[in-house]
Amino acid sequence: MMTYYILIGGIALISWMVSNRLKSKFKKYSKVHLRNGMSGAEIAQKMLDDHGIRDVKVISTPGMLTDHYNPKNKTVNLSEGVYNQRNASAAAVAAHECGHAVQHAQAYEWLTMRSKLVPVVSVTSGMSTWVVFGGIMLMAATGAVGGIGFYIAVAGLIMMGFATLFSFITLPVEYDASKRALVWLKQKNMVTQQEYAGAEDALKWAARTYLVAALGALASLLYWAVQVFGGRD
Repeated sequence: MMTYYILIGGIALISWMVSNRLKSKFKKYSKVHLRNGMSGAEIAQKMLDDHGIRDVKVISTPGMLTDHYNPKNKTVNLSEGVYNQRNASAAAVAAHECGHAVQHAQAYEWLTMRSKLVPVVSVTSGMSTWVVFGGIMLMAATGAVGGIGFYIAVAGLIMMGFATLFSFITLPVEYDASKRALVWLKQKNMVTQQEYAGAEDALKWAARTYLVAALGALASLLYWAVQVFGGRD
């Protein structure tokens, strides 16, 4: 178990470092005010209009970095610091979330795949580690390597596998949304060169948070797989 705690601690540290870096980037580029004077909400609405999307609403949501696109009710949810602000960070986030709305409208395959996994992951992700651990404990208690404890542990690994798969499918979804956002911002001359550089850098660091999460999920899955199939400490 010590190896597991070291692994989780290392992943948590890297995640914290990337998250802090992201927050500092957004704070930095929030000081780069847009020449066009448009707010995040206005940026979002224009991107939707330019892509012919009329059935998606842009709304404000409380919190910091809580921005997201909800495909169920077709809303682009922008945090208060993005919805009303008129800076490079707000433009980047607003355009990125609208990138997801464009993906949805165009039936982007990776987004469709991720959406199908959401119901499964929402149920299994919270219990997978406990199921694996319980199975391993039962294996140790009964001394039966191939008994019921083994199959319980394998079931937990399958649950964990779905969460890991979800994390990796999220990567192309997020990178593509950022790409769509940056292309639109540039092609429509929505930002200056300096504003564009800030938006690009901010989105780059946002994408890295998803990369760290995916690698962390994979590392955890591999660790528990080793514990179940052999090589236990």
